[in-house]
Amino acid sequence: MGRTPAHPEVSRFDLQQVLEAVVDPVRRSIVVQLEAAGRDVACGGFDIPVSKSTATHHFKVLREAGLIRQYYVGTSRMNALRREDMNQAFPGLLDALTTPEATRR
Repeated sequence: MGRTPAHPEVSRFDLQQVLEAVVDPVRRSIVVQLEAAGRDVACGGFDIPVSKSTATHHFKVLREAGLIRQYYVGTSRMNALRREDMNQAFPGLLDALTTPEATRR
């Protein structure tokens, strides 16, 4: 496993934990930016108004909730949206969170 952090299995996803993760505007922004990018994004590639240490905390909350998967490419920690896994556990939730209408609220 090396430097790759642990990720929950789909069967361990908890709706309350997922909702608590995305209620924060910074974390919701990370999810929306990942969806819009359509690719994996390095931690430093997000437009978020927080310090590096605070961003690390936000990524950890999203990872532990199962919303993102993190892995390393060289020295960069990459972030991937776990869309298929989320759709398996909670169909339609990511669509509801990332539609243009939802992101304006």
